[in-house]
Amino acid sequence: MAITKRDLFLKRRMRVRSKLRKLAGDRPRLSVHRSNKNIRVPLIDDMRGVTIAAASSLEKDLGVVGKNNRDAAARIGAAIAERARAAGVDECFFDRGGFLYHGRVKALAEAARQGGLKF
Repeated sequence: MAITKRDLFLKRRMRVRSKLRKLAGDRPRLSVHRSNKNIRVPLIDDMRGVTIAAASSLEKDLGVVGKNNRDAAARIGAAIAERARAAGVDECFFDRGGFLYHGRVKALAEAARQGGLKF
C-alpha cells in the first residue's frame, strides 16, 4: 500500500498538534491553514473551545483578496498580531499544522512576531 502525500500531511499535522498539546498549558493556539488560493489564521483557545481572533486572505479590508503569496501572508500575520493584542493575548503557540515552516507559513509567522506576538 502506497503512502500518499495526503497521508504524510495528516501524519505530520497530528505529530505537530500532539507536541503542542503537551506544552500548551493555558496559552491559545495560532493555527495556520493554507490552500492554493487562500490562507487563514484563527487564534483558538482550546480550553474554552473559542476562537479569540482570526484573519484571512478573503477579507476585503486587508487588500489581498485572491492572492496567496508571501506578501499576503505577511499582511495577514500583521493583522492577526494586531487583533490578538487587541483581545489581550501576547503569547500563543504557533500551530503550523502539516505545513512545512517555509515560504508563506514562515512569512506569516515572522510578521506575527514583528507585530508583537510571542511564540
